[in-house]
Amino acid sequence: MSAVTTSIARRTADGVMRRLPVLDRRWDYKWGLMAKALVELTRASGDPVYVEYVRRSVDTFVRPDGSIDTYDPAQHSLDLINPGKVLFALLRATGDTRYRAALGRLRDQLRAQPRTPSGGFWHKSIYPDQIWLDGVYMASPFLAEYGATFGEPEVFDDVVRQFTLAYEHTRDERTGLLFHAVDESRTQRWADPVTGQSRTFWGRAVGWYLMALVDAVELLPDAAQRATLLAILLETSEAVARVQDETGIWWQVLDQGGRAGNYLEQSCSSMFVYAFLKSARLGHLPAAYRDRAIQAQRGIVQRFVRESAGGVDVGGCCVGTGLGIGPDGGEYRDGSFAYYAARPVVTNDHHGVGAFLLAAVELERTT
Repeated sequence: MSAVTTSIARRTADGVMRRLPVLDRRWDYKWGLMAKALVELTRASGDPVYVEYVRRSVDTFVRPDGSIDTYDPAQHSLDLINPGKVLFALLRATGDTRYRAALGRLRDQLRAQPRTPSGGFWHKSIYPDQIWLDGVYMASPFLAEYGATFGEPEVFDDVVRQFTLAYEHTRDERTGLLFHAVDESRTQRWADPVTGQSRTFWGRAVGWYLMALVDAVELLPDAAQRATLLAILLETSEAVARVQDETGIWWQVLDQGGRAGNYLEQSCSSMFVYAFLKSARLGHLPAAYRDRAIQAQRGIVQRFVRESAGGVDVGGCCVGTGLGIGPDGGEYRDGSFAYYAARPVVTNDHHGVGAFLLAAVELERTT
């Protein structure tokens, strides 16, 4: 393990902890990504300081009875499942029953989650009959770990089903890439009237999906189930590799490299690095993907990462991005190239720093 890669992972995490007394004041998917990365850093380094920071952050939400402050299950938001992934690690480390109770509440949401006609989870109540790639990451690895932890084997078929439905409904036959989402009702303005698919290959959406695949597949007990997901992982990774830029980084709109308005984007690139490195380390992808990931990580560090008095600043990250009418109203998000290309970029956003830290930790495990 090189001193440089160890240093950048720790300095990044240390900077987060210096900037933020706790990760967030609202139960939200974005800091859930960061929290998972910090838990992984403790696992890789053996230093408990990072998971202790996660515990302090989580404890601002989870009450003695397992209820979760600011969490509303009636929203049926898959985003709100994602922070619960770190509860498994906290339960194992402490035995605190309130984490078990909180996990049960999140599991109950998925039991009641509305589904599309094909059986996919709605992304949120405000997005009826829509499967988003983002949502597969938020919920499916959680559901797999819940089944593995608490002896609920029947969930594994549903986990595989969520992955396959998203893949079948969003995959483009020509490129092999995945569109951001599908509207099975075909009523949204962003949806193709025939397929229901959105119109653009947004990098972070595909990044969410690939990370979800590599995190979930190792939790599945059945060889046939794993084989199904690994076939999707290989085919999607091949498509993503074909659009990797010569810098090693990926574009905001994946298949439109160099088009006016498009830009090289950090968060999706870090997600692909993590997915490729972990998959290659576990033998799920050929070793060539490790080399691609290392090239990408070099490009990310050179272009987007800067040393600062606070530790490490990570820039180049697209802000939160969706489709249709957002939770706060505002302009309709039409899913066009112009929409994604116009999304602002920010520094030290949870999306970007969390993904970068996951990639940095996985690189340390690899080298």
